[in-house]
Amino acid sequence: MKAWFWRILGVTVLLYLAVGPLVGMERSTTSTMWYIFFYATLASAWNILGGFAGQVSFGYSAFVGLGAYTTGLLWLAGWNPYLTLPLAGLTAAAFSAVVGYPTFRLRGPFFTIATIGVSEVMRVLMLGMEWTGGSSGKTLPTPKVFSDLPNYYSGLTLAVATLLVVWLIQRSRFGLALASIKQDIDAAESLGVNATWYKLAAHGVSAFIAGVAGGLYAQQIYFIDPNAVFAFNLSLSMVLMPVIGGIGTFWGPVIGGVIFSYIQQEVLATFKDFHLLVYGMLLILIMMFEPLGLIGLYNRLRRLGRRQAPRAATSEVTGR
Repeated sequence: MKAWFWRILGVTVLLYLAVGPLVGMERSTTSTMWYIFFYATLASAWNILGGFAGQVSFGYSAFVGLGAYTTGLLWLAGWNPYLTLPLAGLTAAAFSAVVGYPTFRLRGPFFTIATIGVSEVMRVLMLGMEWTGGSSGKTLPTPKVFSDLPNYYSGLTLAVATLLVVWLIQRSRFGLALASIKQDIDAAESLGVNATWYKLAAHGVSAFIAGVAGGLYAQQIYFIDPNAVFAFNLSLSMVLMPVIGGIGTFWGPVIGGVIFSYIQQEVLATFKDFHLLVYGMLLILIMMFEPLGLIGLYNRLRRLGRRQAPRAATSEVTGR
């Protein structure tokens, strides 16, 4: 389809999301949409490093958790929770530099295994800290007059801002450098690309976004505990969503986030742990038949349609 069609569709959807809660969108729908914004944001943030640069990390729950605790603890100390969000992002970004510099010396599966260790170490450490509330967690202030609109629009704003950042990265020299690192890191370095710096920068940007998302998550549920915000399942989900939608693409993580959120909200509520079977089946099918995810499947079908069109036209002319 033409580019103008997708632009019009995108603007229409954005307008609907912006005015929907003001013209009668049900509260259950706004809650569902918030989780879609949340997961799409996390998937797109992870895609900056994992999709564009090819550095598969299973440690992103550490950034979400740090963001959630930064917001939660400052909120309990009397801060306006929305003013804590930049600090939540900066805390996560700073930690990404601390763990990124040594782990980026590793490549391939060794880097991935190291990131698993980072997330699990953070979870265990936080469970043993008194100021985090340990396994009991911490309950955050609940407003006297509840409204889910501030959280809804905060989630929408972060999701749109994240997509804008991803769009700009894709079309910049920065994105080109990340793509070269993904293709062949040695060749990229031989051409003058400072691979370590670019990976650290991508890590920091994506960690900042994940930290802000963690802060919004704390505001959404009014409760934080290490087993939830530092959970390995969360890191795994952030990898799974881009894989389903199309890793390294713009819309793939968003599509994966929508599917993942729907499964979490609908299937998990009805069948406990059944979502794990669904995720496993999706991964098997994607890896067997379309490693580029749903975006790759769409592109394949579009190319097939283009090849079939000239054949159909030729058949009409020749009468065969």
